[in-house]
Amino acid sequence: MLKHRTKRVAARDARAVKRLAEIEASIVTLSDDDLLDLADIFKGELRTPLSESASAEMAKRKISL
Repeated sequence: MLKHRTKRVAARDARAVKRLAEIEASIVTLSDDDLLDLADIFKGELRTPLSESASAEMAKRKISL
């Protein structure tokens, strides 16, 4: 029983890591205008993973709101 649970948790974690990589890759491929729109959506909100990823990409591109 423990082996099945361990495998299930490992599979879930692997899917989560893959999904996060896909989300980060899609943020990187956004045009500057779309990236600024995404950052604007989360402006004023508490720091979220999406806003942090958008901010990091904006810093790489040296653009700001």
